[in-house]
Amino acid sequence: MTIAHAGLGERLDALAPDRLLGIRRGIEKESLRALPEGTLALTPHPAALGSALTHPHITTDYSESQLELITGAHAGVQACLDELTEIHQYTYRVLREAGDEMLWVSSMPCGLPTDETIPLGRYGSSNIGRAKSVYRMGLGHRYGRRMQTISGIHYNWSLPGVTSEQYFALIRNFRRHAFLLLYLFGASPAVCSNFVLGRQHDLQRLTSNTLYMPHGTSLRMGRLGYQSDAQASLAVSYNSLDGYAASLHDALTRPWPAYEGLGILNPGGDYIQLATSLLQIENEFYGTIRPKRTIYSGERPLHALRERGVEYVEVRLLDLNPFEPVGINAQTMRFIDVFLLHCLLSGSPPDTPQEIAELAHNQHLTAARGREPGLQLLRGGREVGLVEWGGELLQAFGPIAQALDAAHGSKDYSQAVQAAGAVLQDAAALPSARVLAAMAEHDNSFQRFTRERSQRAREALLALPWSAQQQVRFEALAEQSRLDQKAIEAADTLPFEIFRQEYVSPQRLGLFAGAAAQDVLHDEGNAQHQREPAHQR
Repeated sequence: MTIAHAGLGERLDALAPDRLLGIRRGIEKESLRALPEGTLALTPHPAALGSALTHPHITTDYSESQLELITGAHAGVQACLDELTEIHQYTYRVLREAGDEMLWVSSMPCGLPTDETIPLGRYGSSNIGRAKSVYRMGLGHRYGRRMQTISGIHYNWSLPGVTSEQYFALIRNFRRHAFLLLYLFGASPAVCSNFVLGRQHDLQRLTSNTLYMPHGTSLRMGRLGYQSDAQASLAVSYNSLDGYAASLHDALTRPWPAYEGLGILNPGGDYIQLATSLLQIENEFYGTIRPKRTIYSGERPLHALRERGVEYVEVRLLDLNPFEPVGINAQTMRFIDVFLLHCLLSGSPPDTPQEIAELAHNQHLTAARGREPGLQLLRGGREVGLVEWGGELLQAFGPIAQALDAAHGSKDYSQAVQAAGAVLQDAAALPSARVLAAMAEHDNSFQRFTRERSQRAREALLALPWSAQQQVRFEALAEQSRLDQKAIEAADTLPFEIFRQEYVSPQRLGLFAGAAAQDVLHDEGNAQHQREPAHQR
């Protein structure tokens, strides 16, 4: 038995069925709005969907053309999936009324215009609305707008009675074993060739307009994704809340020369970023999983974590599954529940700089070459086969799945683990392999394949039953969101520059400010070397 699995049985036995039934999960799903020919829709966020600033379920992510659909936190997997489906149904009805736009069902984007013409999300005239747009402007300057159009699914998860220390133990194990999720559920092995115009890459040419990795699983989570020299300089440890918070505090307050060169305003006096620090705000820090805490109005996320601890975790590495109308299915969600429980219940030694480097190596290798026969990953300085390591994990998942099945009176969780075991041994059955096989039926064109799948999803969702009561409820949500945005705008009194300075002030980041934050970072270095309101996101 490895260290990771030590004591798992005893910890599992200590979890009463009613506590297992207390698991809550919610989904945030990003999708680009696309035209029938497979290019980005450049229209504004549809007014009938409500205010992107304040709607609880329908907003935008980076771009005005990038919808984000959000469920509440649910005790049941199917209830969560049902709500996600219902939000899609309303969204598609609004899109149909306005024309023939559809949601792009792949994580890698559709045909994009020039970088500077990809529209940034717009949130009205309030200070918080302007700040959200300025933040996105800053992301465009720092990383390029194309990269921001990559879409994914975030899975928010909590279990009653879990402490911050235990959530960080879960996070460390999640990062150790994340390769398995990339392998099993990665669905982005190819991309339109125009996505990488002017960028260095290791992709191979499949056709004149499609690039790919023959054994790739998730280009989104590899070197094509959210990468930068600045963020590469961050060696964030997940050994404690204090250490994690101190790392973020440093990144949020440390000036970064390239961003200082950009400045806050352009020569014409327009805002181009919120701050010149390594990170503008907390959300800019990218990771496969985040500790999260619901925030109060106007509160910084880091302050909330420091004051009240971790409330849930946000899993951020899931690709959209183009073979599912809403991008994910119940079996995948149940497998993630088992995976996260295993991460929580297994032994979780502190991470080290050496291990953190290994994890980055394993992530990039699995994303680019995960289905390569005999692929070896690194574990404790030694090579181990991806399939072999995955098999060890799945074996350990069995008792957890059985405990969840007993609590729910089903066999669904065990079946999810068994299904994962089958595809672990049959790489051709993986979503990433299925994408490439289906692309072959569309002249090996990523765009043609995804366009056809997007149209099919649109038709399937529009064909589902839809009641007058559902229509009235969603119209009321949209109207209320518009009223809420107007109220926020009417309540503003500060000039935007004062608002900006106060918002990014180190004093807003909570405990351990200033020298104390440096002390925690120094100590960590020596040792080693469910939803907030839409307008707060």
